[in-house]
Amino acid sequence: MLREITAPALAAQLADPQAKRPVLLDVREGWEYQLAHIEGSMHIPMNLIPIRMSELPDDATIVAICHHGMRSAQVALFLQNAGFDDVINLQGGIDAWSTQVDASIARY
Repeated sequence: MLREITAPALAAQLADPQAKRPVLLDVREGWEYQLAHIEGSMHIPMNLIPIRMSELPDDATIVAICHHGMRSAQVALFLQNAGFDDVINLQGGIDAWSTQVDASIARY
């Protein structure tokens, strides 16, 4: 089962100094990441996840991020099937982050 988190809920978690910080995994293409991303996120394009997933910690929460939440949902399911226990999809992707949390993040 795919777990999801809303942009405001993720923002609240990131702002909470008591909360453990998740790994923010941005799976969009390089040009998309350059245009707009959440500060501190890790960038691995979706097509490279199978060969680069060893770079991901298996003991941390991973929040998968894309443009609108579809590609990241696929990556989240892939990672779950590969044995990652704590993977969450950002509902609405970077676009939701731009509209609901940080309007300074470019929309495209």
